[in-house]
Amino acid sequence: MLARRTLGRIASQPQVLGAAPSQARNMATLREIELRLKSVRNIEKITKSMKMIASTKLAKAQRAMQAGKEYGLANAELFKHASPEETGKRKLFIVVSSDKGLCGGIHSSVSKATRREFAEKGKVEEDSPIMVIGDKSKAQLSRALPKNIVMSFNQIGRDIPTFADAAGVADLILTSDVKYDSIAIVYNKFVSAISYEPAIIEVEPEKLLKEAPGFRAYEMEDDVTRDLSEFTLANAIYAALVEAHACEQSARRNAMDNASKNASDMINRLTMQYNRGRQAAITNELVDIITGASAL
Repeated sequence: MLARRTLGRIASQPQVLGAAPSQARNMATLREIELRLKSVRNIEKITKSMKMIASTKLAKAQRAMQAGKEYGLANAELFKHASPEETGKRKLFIVVSSDKGLCGGIHSSVSKATRREFAEKGKVEEDSPIMVIGDKSKAQLSRALPKNIVMSFNQIGRDIPTFADAAGVADLILTSDVKYDSIAIVYNKFVSAISYEPAIIEVEPEKLLKEAPGFRAYEMEDDVTRDLSEFTLANAIYAALVEAHACEQSARRNAMDNASKNASDMINRLTMQYNRGRQAAITNELVDIITGASAL
């Protein structure tokens, strides 16, 4: 008798506010999965479009890189026959990156290469200046070497870099009051369409060119040596810019390809989860209908 009264009181109590039946929870879950599926499908469309755009830009960037490499080869030939006897440890590092993201770890590779140069004791002075082309590497190096950054450039290389862009950067570097013994350009070297690696181009300023044995053998006016050093710096920056731009487009295409594959895998998993939940909800409804029919 007491058990019946207790069960009666429990049955007569109102349901807790906010509690939902199991079918309602299943429907809410199915609705959430459906919205997630829609969102992931939209992301997949965007990543596939960005991959196609990057593939088109990569073909143009590779053609520009092949033409720009000739400038770098000319510089290498010059410095090969005019290497200085002694260089100082105060280097000016010019780090080449860009303002755009969504291209994997291509920006962090040049930042890590720069930090490695400073980490090796006795190789460069601790207060050696750094100039950064691109906002991405600037943000990374601002956290690691904030006191060394003296100048930064942006809005360069939004499209295929030109020699005018490199000449403008070189002019600002030469007219600045930054003191240095030599110049090191840190950039990404194009290895293949799927790989790249950080590299450094050494550029000799006017003072080292004058002191080089290959230059001392000839009589030259100061203006000639000054113009040559400015031109070689612009050449080296241009060669680094076009090669880094090709690496960026290649990395972006690979990153968007991987993102599209991940989105496709997620769509398959969510679709399977949605179908299983929908089938379970239908089964539960059929069980309720059959149970009610049997009770009648």
